[in-house]
Amino acid sequence: MIKTSSSIRGILNYNEKKVDIGKAECISAVNYPLELEKLSFTSKLNRFLKLAELNTNAKRNTVHISLNFDPSENHSKEKLAEIADTYMEKLGFGRQPYLVYQHYDAGHPHCHIVTNNIQRDGKRIDLHLLGIRKSEPARKEIEEIFGLVKAEGRKQKEQFSLNPIDIGRVLYGKAESKKAINSVLNQVLFDYKYSSLPELNAVLNLYNVHADKGSEESRVFKNNGLLYKILDHNSKPIGVPIKASEFYSRPTLKFLEEKFRANETKKQYGKSHVKNALREAFF
Repeated sequence: MIKTSSSIRGILNYNEKKVDIGKAECISAVNYPLELEKLSFTSKLNRFLKLAELNTNAKRNTVHISLNFDPSENHSKEKLAEIADTYMEKLGFGRQPYLVYQHYDAGHPHCHIVTNNIQRDGKRIDLHLLGIRKSEPARKEIEEIFGLVKAEGRKQKEQFSLNPIDIGRVLYGKAESKKAINSVLNQVLFDYKYSSLPELNAVLNLYNVHADKGSEESRVFKNNGLLYKILDHNSKPIGVPIKASEFYSRPTLKFLEEKFRANETKKQYGKSHVKNALREAFF
């Protein structure tokens, strides 16, 4: 799975927070001037930011990749890092800085890769249809090279109900409000394909969080602002709302509207793909 974004801070934050709570481990740092053990959060981040500064016209300069394996496979950190290196090389990101995180929060082995697509000469690596053009062929080659269970052969059970991902619901008074809301936002904003505020709130509400533009007469609404609120067990707001601009990743209305447009495009592409598949199957 490949996701692109304009917020390297948010994606790096997401993976590093997983490390902090013992649900992930950074197992590899490629094309960094220091060894992994010597890299701080700031040095990891700055490597990406310096490249991003070389092309400020690029709206999406961050790439977040998830490599998923069959539950029967139990690979060592060294093998996962080698698989990640091979994948990134075939994807055209072999010379880019990237971080590999092994995650332990799901029923199957998987790792996340964080990188960007701005090269040392300031040129972008094309992200258009990257999954179809390069990722799929790379996956098939890597399955052969490393003797992995093939994706097409897996018996996957699709789950159609909307269930919370592996972060706890926010409980007012149990933790500092801003920190608790931020933890939910860092995961939900990048892991779901919502294309409107109601769709986003359908997910956020699962964690007792709500994004609110305010009433049409309110100053928040008139200034295109956005507030994040904690909900109690009756789904009613509780405590003091927090402005979107106060969060480190700045999940403002403007930021969300860009996500809405990008996700709507992905949805349309998905619908077209399904229609074509059905047409081929029945005609």
